[in-house]
This record gives sequence, C-alpha cells and structure tokens, in this order.
Amino acid sequence: MPPGRGDPRADYTHHLESRRASLAVAIRQHIAFGNWRLAALVAGLIAAYLAFGRGLFSGWWLLTPAAAYVWIGGQLERALGARARFGRAVAFYERALARLDGRWAGAGGETGDRFLDDEHLYARDLDLFGPASLFELLSTARTRMGEATLAAWLKAPADPAAVRARHEATAELAPRTDLREDLAVLGEDARTVVRAEALAAWSEQPARLHPATLPAWVWPLSAAGAIAVVGVIAWLAALLGVLPVTGRALVGLRLFNVTMFAICGATTWRFRGRAVVIFHDADSAARDLGLLAGVLGRLEAERFSSARLAALRAELEIEGEPPSRRIARLHALMGLVDSRDHLLIRLLGPLVLWDLHLMYAIERWRRTSHPAVRRWLVAVGEMEALSSLAGYRYEHPDDVLPELVAGSPSVEGEGLGHPLLPEAVTVRNDVSLTGELRVLVVSGSNMSGKSTLLRTVGINAVLAQAGAPVRARRLRMTPLDIGTSIHVQDSLLAGVSRFYAEITRLGAIMRRAAEAPPLLFLIDELLHGTNSHDRRIGAEAIVRGLVDRGAIGLVTTHDLALAHVADALGTRGANVHFADDLENGRMHFDYRIRPGVVQKSNALELMRSVGLDV
Repeated sequence: MPPGRGDPRADYTHHLESRRASLAVAIRQHIAFGNWRLAALVAGLIAAYLAFGRGLFSGWWLLTPAAAYVWIGGQLERALGARARFGRAVAFYERALARLDGRWAGAGGETGDRFLDDEHLYARDLDLFGPASLFELLSTARTRMGEATLAAWLKAPADPAAVRARHEATAELAPRTDLREDLAVLGEDARTVVRAEALAAWSEQPARLHPATLPAWVWPLSAAGAIAVVGVIAWLAALLGVLPVTGRALVGLRLFNVTMFAICGATTWRFRGRAVVIFHDADSAARDLGLLAGVLGRLEAERFSSARLAALRAELEIEGEPPSRRIARLHALMGLVDSRDHLLIRLLGPLVLWDLHLMYAIERWRRTSHPAVRRWLVAVGEMEALSSLAGYRYEHPDDVLPELVAGSPSVEGEGLGHPLLPEAVTVRNDVSLTGELRVLVVSGSNMSGKSTLLRTVGINAVLAQAGAPVRARRLRMTPLDIGTSIHVQDSLLAGVSRFYAEITRLGAIMRRAAEAPPLLFLIDELLHGTNSHDRRIGAEAIVRGLVDRGAIGLVTTHDLALAHVADALGTRGANVHFADDLENGRMHFDYRIRPGVVQKSNALELMRSVGLDV
C-alpha cells in the first residue's frame, strides 16, 4: 500500500511522483529506440548498396537489417504507448491535486457543454454543465457513455434505493486509486468518441448476408488467389533477375496470374454493393473501439463486493470470449477495413477475396455478439460514472452522505456550503424546510448572498440525489424534483423580454409542481421585471400556488414589499434575510442568514458613494 492511502493529497502526490519517474523512463526509451531504428535503416541502405551496387554479398543478407528494423519498430511503438499512457497518468494526478487546491476550473477537464438544455428546469441555473461547472469538477470519464451516464444522474433525481446502492459502490471504489486511474487514462486521445447508441443499434440490425456462413467455394478460390499473389511476386522477381524463371515458365506464370485476376476480380465485383453497405455501416458505428476494449478488459480483471458493482461486473459475463476480446476483435476487423485503402491491398486484395472475408467476419461478429453489446455499453457508462463520484468522495472526506427519507416534502441542511467554491472562502448556512414550513422568503441587497444560497441548496440537492456526498455537516431530505428560475434572460433574437422569459419558466415550474415527486423550487428576484403592484399580487399567487401543489422552496427578493408573501402563508411561510454594512463607501457582507426581514437598505448611500446625485 503506498504511503498516504486515505489522505488524498499524500496519495495523489505519491502516485504523481511515481508516474513522472515512469514517464521519464518511457521518454528515454522512446528516444533510444527511435535512434536505433534510424541506425537500422541506415545499415539496411548501406547493405543494399554493397549487395546490389557492389556485389559484395547476397541480397538475402538484407533480411537481417530488415528484421532488426521491424523488431525495433515494435519496441518503439510500445515505448510510445507507454509514454502516452504515463503522460495521461501524470495529467490525471495533476488535475486531481488541482481539484484539491481549488484550481480545477479550466485545468483540462470535460465541461459537458453538450448536455446543456435551455428547457431543463435547473441545469443552467445551478451550473451543472459548462466551464467551471459541477460536471467539470466531477467527471473523470473517458468514454462518451460514462459522461452521458453521469450527466443523466445530475439532470434527474434517482430513487433512494438507487442512491444507497451508489453510496455503497463509491465507498468501495473511492480508495482504489489505481483502478480509478486506469479507467481515467485508458485510450489514445484526450477524449475518445465511442458511439454507444450507434454501436448498439448497429449490432442489433438484421443479418445482411445469406447464408450466414462463408460459402464453401470461397476458401479454394482464395487459396488459388493466394497462389496467384505468390505468382505475381515471382513474376516481378523474374523480371528483376532475382529468380531464374524464363521462357515458357514465365509465360505460364503470367497467364495463371491474369486468369486469377479475372476470376477473383469478377467475384469481388459481384459482392461489391453489399460490401460497401456493410463496411459503411460498421465504420459509422464501430469507431475508436480500442478504449472500450481497454475499459472492459480492466473491469473484467476486477472483483467487487458491493451489490451494484458486482451486478455491473456480472453484466460483462458471456459465454466464449470475454467482452474485451470481442471488442478488440471488432476493432482489429475495422483496422483491416481501413487497410483496404492501402495501394498494395487495392492491387492484391481481390486475388484473395479480401472484401468477402471481411464482410463475413464482421457479420459473424455482429451475429454472435449483438445480444450483449448494449448491456456492455450501459455497464461501462455506469462504472465510469460511479468512478467519477467515487473520486469526488475520496477527495472530499469532510463532505457527508445525505439521508434520503420518506414522508412529507422536507429539506434539513446544517452547514450547507457551495461545492464549487473553495472551502477557504465558503460561508455555510443552515436551511430547514420541515413540518408545516413550506417556503422561505429571503430578502437582502444585491451581492449579499441570496442567489448563492439558492444555488447552494439546489446543487447539494442534485448531488444528494445523484449518489454523491454533499457539502454540509448534515443533510436530510425527501426525494424532490427541482425547478429553478435564477439565470432567466431576455432574448433579442427570439423577441422575448426578461419578464416573459421569467413567467414562461415559472409556468413550467408550476406544471412540474403538480407532478410527482414533490418539487423543490428556487426562485431568484421573483417577478423582478414588472411594476410593484402587479409584482406583489403575482408573487403571492405564484408562491401560494406552488405551496398548494405540495412544493417547498426558497424565493429571494430585495423588494421589502414582498416580505408580506411569507406572512400571508401563515405557518407555511417565513422570512429570512442577509444583512450588509456600508463603510467608507464600500459594502461589507458576512453572507449569513438571519431570521426576519432585512431592516435597512443601503442603496441610496451606495449610489451617493459612486457620485450619483440622489
């Protein structure tokens, strides 16, 4: 066990130093083998000159530098692969340490912008996706399946049983740093696009070839074509004087070659249409499979005790070859499909019926593997999402697991903080909506902390129902859907005012509140875009309507006239506020919630402090 296991910083530092040392070795090997391969090439050229230009020895001796060149090339590829992998491992631990230091935003993580949806009721308002988002903080997934699974968990609350299963799984994964590293650094590129849905759909398509097995006549014809390939090489060697073939033998060899070209070429042309379709469909779906094979292989080597991880591991079980080998075989087949563009394959491939063999091999793979492909992809996506949550859990040992309970809608949070803010500057607050209390009306000046409080409550509710720890000393809540109105903006292009955009969002929240599970609503500056008279009437009607539908939540305002909304709800509503002080023209905030309505406004003083004559 490496030193510091259990202490994230010490553990990551130890791993980082080890990977940097391994990277330095891999770089030296890469350079050395590159130099040796160049030396083998130069030696081969010199030997070729001495053999053919000066006649000092037989050309067969050229096989020695050729073999050395090939062997060194293989070692060079392995050194290059090791260099790339250790480089990714170094970056993995550097990002991990950056997260611990609060420098994770923009440090190379995936932001998940593609998961943003303006129609979603809280993703944009709670900074779930985009630069410096919750997704960028959490995600260590390497495949798009893993990223999509994690995004889905953030965008929709899970039931309590699923949350508890994820808690158990992340508890097992959190201290397994080496496994989480392997899952995070597999693959060749910074982000590899395995087209999960396309791959699963392609694997489930009906068979395109009948009969399903390669016809018996293909093998003898391919064998004859292979002989013709040898004949072509022999004919070229005879023309160059390397082989002593002349006269009738040379004419017969040429005739045999031409005949086989005609027969095999016609056969290949006969199947050309189906080959184009099969290869195109496979190429569109089965790209970048090396990463998927690597992830599957790593998971196949593991054994888990938690119920959810064990179930995911069981999803990979299948008779015959394990999933990693099957995916690797498909990956190899797609490499052979790509090789069809090589000039040599274009010339000699028809002689051995290259396309026919590839067609049937791909269709055979699809026929034998399709029942399990979708299952494998789902398992990989969930495993990567769990690994992301486990990493977050490991790096935040002071964060707690939430309690999800049954009963009347409620949220009891003690010491709630925002997980995207550095711990050193985070001010924690208690928020409680239990019993008869359904809504808190939060008053205070701009910049006092009202919007941050809404985001703090919301993002912790998201984490709690995704299966992650929360930034709190304690959080107890019932299952809740979430609806927010915080980042509402107008749209010049769409001809939508801010007020219209806000009431449209409020309408969507109201409709969602009528559905199950109950709703947690978080509304910033309610009806800010209309006059005070309409605002007062509308705000009370909206909040009452939400509460009557069984929703609970928080509403912020800096308009003290709206404090009556809580009073009108009786025991179902309460006022809280953030205070501020103006000293020497500067506003000071402590960002702590206090009971009641804010008693003073510093707006006029602040305007005067910047030179406005009011």
